[in-house]
Amino acid sequence: MTRLMLGRTLERICKAVLLLCLVHFLIMMILYFDVYSQRFDIFSRFNGRNFSRTHPYYNLSRPNGTFPTYLPAGDHFLPSTKPETNYTPTVKPVPPCPEVPPGLVGRLLIEFSSAMTLERVQKENPDVTNGGKYTPPDCKAKQKVAIIIPYRHRDHHLKYWLHYLHPILRRQKIDYGIFIINQYGEDTFNRAKLLNIGYTEVLKDAEYDCFIFSDVDLIPMDDRNLYHCYDQPRHFAIAMDKFGFRLPYAGYFGGVSGLSRVQFLKINGFPNEYWGWGGEDDDIYNRITLNGMKVSRPDVRIGRYRMIKHERDKHNEPNPQRFNKIQNTKASMKRDGINSLQYRVLEVTKYPLFTNITVEIGKPPTRPPRG
Repeated sequence: MTRLMLGRTLERICKAVLLLCLVHFLIMMILYFDVYSQRFDIFSRFNGRNFSRTHPYYNLSRPNGTFPTYLPAGDHFLPSTKPETNYTPTVKPVPPCPEVPPGLVGRLLIEFSSAMTLERVQKENPDVTNGGKYTPPDCKAKQKVAIIIPYRHRDHHLKYWLHYLHPILRRQKIDYGIFIINQYGEDTFNRAKLLNIGYTEVLKDAEYDCFIFSDVDLIPMDDRNLYHCYDQPRHFAIAMDKFGFRLPYAGYFGGVSGLSRVQFLKINGFPNEYWGWGGEDDDIYNRITLNGMKVSRPDVRIGRYRMIKHERDKHNEPNPQRFNKIQNTKASMKRDGINSLQYRVLEVTKYPLFTNITVEIGKPPTRPPRG
């Protein structure tokens, strides 16, 4: 009896194994014919030999094969001498750029001891087009960003700024252009007026909707400090090395900041009457708060900056009137700003890494004698 039951059990196990083998065989046959049909469909659409001659860099063996990314962005393949009759290339829609780009590095080592040239920076950034423009090739950025730098006699600083910022901005998937607003002559420097001019002039170049205003001697130490605009005006440079990597005071808005087009117009731009060093960034902070907005900032661990050390510029001495002007922002901001801006453009030159706009901004008003 026991032997009979054991024999029946072994028979059932053998049948089950045989059934599993049969099912496995059927599945393999289905997959084989499916792959075969796909290959047949590919070769029925076009002749693989002719296609490879026309596009020698296209690899049919790669899934979703694409043209190689090492080709310069401005290069194009020569058209085929043979007419294409049945082949119509389809352009896939570009996906939106991610909120947090995957290629970010995080904390960066920033140093200014090695020699720097514009030729070196240009070789390091072959994807940057004439005028200092860049558009991500694999995704569509949500904003078009203009980076505006007030400038005079800072060639040494500009080389380091371009060396570090171009790679950072490209990793951040920013659609951007870099504009140097160069004050002509040797009269007193006016940072805020140059920023107003930058806002006005870049809109003649393209429809920018985000404006980053940056000093040329400040380099971010973390590429997670994303250079685009936010729901509120943005202060990026919140922890500079010269301040011990701390915010010097709650209302500080200097160094690097960003405003959308709507935010900029809401505060009537920046003041034009701050000649010399200091005060204009506090006036801008007052304009923001007086118009019902708040300043947003990154985490202090991300908003760290290194400053290129230098002596104070000639004709940019501290403005003795700055404290009185800051106290009168509420009364002056409606008449002094983008609506009262006057200047003259002398030259616009597009270089490989940036666009230079040289302007004449006038002279400061004569100060009344003391007493």
